[in-house]
Amino acid sequence: MKRRLLLWLLLCLAGQPVPPAFAQQAALQPPDYRLAPREIAAGVWLLEGANADFAPGNGCNIINTAFIDTGDGIVVINTGPSRLYGEQQRKAIASVTAAPVRLVLNLNLHPDYFFGNQAYADVGGSALAGTIDGARREGAAYADNLYRLCGDWMRGTEPVPAAHALAPGRLTIGRHTLEMVRLDGHTGDDLVVLDHSAGVVFAGGLVFRQRIPTTPHADIGRWLASLGRLQALLADSGARVLVPSHGPVPAAGGGAEAIAQTRGYLQWLDTRLREAAAQGRDLAEVMAMPVPQPYAHWAAMPAEYLRNVGHLYPAREEAALGH
Repeated sequence: MKRRLLLWLLLCLAGQPVPPAFAQQAALQPPDYRLAPREIAAGVWLLEGANADFAPGNGCNIINTAFIDTGDGIVVINTGPSRLYGEQQRKAIASVTAAPVRLVLNLNLHPDYFFGNQAYADVGGSALAGTIDGARREGAAYADNLYRLCGDWMRGTEPVPAAHALAPGRLTIGRHTLEMVRLDGHTGDDLVVLDHSAGVVFAGGLVFRQRIPTTPHADIGRWLASLGRLQALLADSGARVLVPSHGPVPAAGGGAEAIAQTRGYLQWLDTRLREAAAQGRDLAEVMAMPVPQPYAHWAAMPAEYLRNVGHLYPAREEAALGH
């Protein structure tokens, strides 16, 4: 099949008419996310997404997903931005182990955390109750947006929220003891998963590394409080690896630095918005203000910063007027 597609490409480049059979076959080829599992701890595998904004070039794959081979089945962490991603994720898992998928976790309500759930219909996703409610409420709008942004990558995708409500607490599967921790601030329900056996923390959307955070459901005060709890959890558990859902995964021992990056940005953003509101600046003025280093060169700048201001500044203006 690859040789036939190569011949089709050579015909195109030579300006020759392409036989209908070749054109039809090429059109039927699904895009390829090229998922490459990388073992980051014993039995824990990472599928790293692009450190970027949603775009056709990355298939809207800007999320880090993962899976854990527990010795008694696979635990999947996030299922990606599309049905195709979920299907290719499942194939990537099968390339590493023949163990069956036992548990599928969606860490929050944003689309790239659960839009691959269709590929796991035999298992069904699991998430915090607030995440399930939010995914049901906003799934159709998410789908409209991602279809518009990423087209063919989304073919056949329907928003399928998690089927099972998850309670915080400990769960032992095979050789791995997982602790489910409910935090909030990035969204109303942010699930953090601590694999005590492997020494890995899956921080979800609470931590962004070298990337401007997303804020459509953010409460900065609660987010900062959750980062404090997450840092304490990391220190108390002795975990060596922290996996943010967005941005490159830091080397072992670098989790505190990743948390500090997100904290520093949120504190800076909150101060900027409060001061601008107190000065009576309008939304357009705030959007035009320069962004300092290192944030000016983080991924998803300037688009995500402009969305941050659009999401959060109106409330700061109202608070300033109230005072």
